[in-house]
Amino acid sequence: MLGVIGGSGLYRLEGFELLEEIYPETPFGYPSAPIRVGLLDGKKVAFLARHGLKHEYPPHRVPYRANLWAFYKLGVKRVLGVFAVGGINPLLRPGEFGVLKDFIEFTKSRPSTYYEGKFSVKVEGEGRAEKLLREGKVVHVDLTEPYCPETSRVLEEALSKLGLSYRSGVVYACTEGPRFETPAEIRFLKLAGADVVGMTGYPEVVLARELELCYAALCVVANPAAGLAGYRLTSDEVISMMKEREEQIKRVVGEVARLLPAERACSCGRALEGAVV
Repeated sequence: MLGVIGGSGLYRLEGFELLEEIYPETPFGYPSAPIRVGLLDGKKVAFLARHGLKHEYPPHRVPYRANLWAFYKLGVKRVLGVFAVGGINPLLRPGEFGVLKDFIEFTKSRPSTYYEGKFSVKVEGEGRAEKLLREGKVVHVDLTEPYCPETSRVLEEALSKLGLSYRSGVVYACTEGPRFETPAEIRFLKLAGADVVGMTGYPEVVLARELELCYAALCVVANPAAGLAGYRLTSDEVISMMKEREEQIKRVVGEVARLLPAERACSCGRALEGAVV
């Protein structure tokens, strides 16, 4: 089953046949919103609003661990994260889609791992992750390819089939938020190699890897980043752009769900092999 996490402005995935809505308590708290499970183009999809249905969770307080754990226990094997971002690379214009390839992280306060050694939360279950948590193991996952290459390839194929303009190989810089970045910070991020900037891409991608889930990320450029736009940035234009792209995102999700092979051919499902100290 494909799990979809919607970002700012994408609080529901309309137009799919709802089968159930669940709001499970996890060892890491409740997810940011009820998870809606349904059929989209005949494929089973689970949708979760990252910021909550009324956008009540700021970037640094999103319950990332609960969100991914809820997907994991629900049987999700592949996750597609959707993000509104600011464009740093001038080739990425407002309204354009991007498929993430790598990330740079500048967050400060958010929990970013499940595996905290002897301080790990003890959980029930017989999966590899559950056993490592109960044993209090320290885990260092490999991020040579942070985003699942197979799922990302399917995402690009879906965008191409739908005739949507996108760029691949995008590097995402994640800042703490909730404030927007300064022009000086954007100049620094550009020198560091970032193409886009956002506040929620980390630790979501890492937590998915720690649970051996496939994870791909689709970003929508909402506006030029601070100092590049030539005007004051507002949240209104972010929400507005996501609303404009809502129907296209739904079509992309449906196409990805349809194109994904039944069996995973990537190494994401073996991410914990060789990672345990």
